[in-house]
Amino acid sequence: MNLKARNLHRDLGYFYIGLIISFALSGILMNHRDQFHAEKYNVETKNIEVKLPKKEAITEDFAKNIIKQFDVADTYRKYKIKGETLRISFKNTDVEVDINTGKGELTTYNKTPIISQMMKLHKSTSNWWIYYGDIFGLSLITIAITGAIMIPAGKFSFKNRGWKLALAGVIIPLIVLFFIG
Repeated sequence: MNLKARNLHRDLGYFYIGLIISFALSGILMNHRDQFHAEKYNVETKNIEVKLPKKEAITEDFAKNIIKQFDVADTYRKYKIKGETLRISFKNTDVEVDINTGKGELTTYNKTPIISQMMKLHKSTSNWWIYYGDIFGLSLITIAITGAIMIPAGKFSFKNRGWKLALAGVIIPLIVLFFIG
């Protein structure tokens, strides 16, 4: 049993090493998505000035078309007015304009090589990828269980030491969920 658990643990670990590292790195980057856009890097930021209608007259149609003034072809995503700032988000461009002065910035982004592909894997909703992800999840459970039973006896076994670490590994996320939930 011990040899089979060790072999399964090793082989699944080898097979999924790329996906484990990819998901771990993209997960870390996604945790910090409010601080920076890991998927994108800044290509160009330029100062702009636009003529804006009154705050109440700024509509989604206005937001969609504002980018045409700057010869940028991009896909519209959303807009919002926060305080006295109009923010418009396109797929690869952000526009931020002061409503009172019409002055602002147009920032164009490109994809960060490798990181953007890892994050795309992390966020994919493709049916086949979901099934592969389910298999990956089951494999991670198998890796955890086989790792716990590989050492059957002794001071480093699950029975003597491992259960304490496993319990801490379950309790800590539960505490965090309790405080942020």
